[in-house]
Parts: sequence; structure tokens; C-alpha cells
Amino acid sequence: MIPQIKRILFPTDLSKNSAYAFYYAVHMARRDEAKIIILHAVEPLPPMLVNFEDFKHQVAKDRWEETVKKFKDRIQDISVKVDTRMGISSVDLVSNILIRLGHPVEEILKVADEEGCDVIVLGTHGKGFLKQTFLGSVSNSVLLRTRKPVLIVPLPSENTDIDSI
Repeated sequence: MIPQIKRILFPTDLSKNSAYAFYYAVHMARRDEAKIIILHAVEPLPPMLVNFEDFKHQVAKDRWEETVKKFKDRIQDISVKVDTRMGISSVDLVSNILIRLGHPVEEILKVADEEGCDVIVLGTHGKGFLKQTFLGSVSNSVLLRTRKPVLIVPLPSENTDIDSI
């Protein structure tokens, strides 16, 4: 028997692929009366790029605040477009928006456990001539390391209006 889906983790890098995958997360949440937890993981700066302790803290603080604002603005834009196209309010389906500093795969796995997520929905994109053969590195790593169901949503190859997202 398939367990009931109550919490959906939607990790996003704010790309077109992630925006497209959000449609699937919204559809699943609506169908299963589930809630969506949105996660954006921000890669930490390598220590070798920042030498002075005071400078390091100021850059990190400024960059963090800028990243949070951009993320919230982008999620709002995506939500409005999804709402318009699907005729629903995706805001009602989102229970939490998390922005974490850390490596994406590690943060996705950690949040999936911490939040008690039943499924992970994420977009993927191939790079270069190998895109038909391999998943993206983040989606592939999540798929290999989690014990939770994962829905990986590729950007469709056919012409879609996804460019307007």
C-alpha cells in the first residue's frame, strides 16, 4: 500500500526547470491535500575567497540578505504564474519556505527528514551533449541517497510557454 502524501519537499534553484517542477508539486499537493515545503540551498563561499574575518562576516551578511530577498521575489513570481495558469492559490498549499546555507544535496536530505516529508519533487536539467543520458548532479545524488520517493521533472523538450516563467 502506498503511504498517504502529506508533506512534499520542493527544493528549487530558481531555474526554469525548478519552476516547471513546481507545477507538479502544486498538482500533487492539491490532489492529495498535502502541504509543500519550499527549500532553496545557498552554496557557502569557499574559505579561500575571503581572507579577513571582519570582511568575511560583512560579505556573508550582505550576500545572505540579498539572496533571501531575490529568492522570495522569485518564488512569488513563480507562484503568481502557477496560480494564474492553474486557477488555484498555491500560497495556500505552501506550509514553509526555507532558505539554508549549505550544499544543496545535504540540505535537501536534511530538510526532508527534519520536516517529515513524504516525497521530494525536483526539477533537473542535463548539461551539454550528455543531457540525454545523465540526470543533473543534485537530482542524481538525492535520488541515490534518499529512502523517500523522488519525482524528478525534466524540462520538456517540446515548445512550451515555460519561457515566460
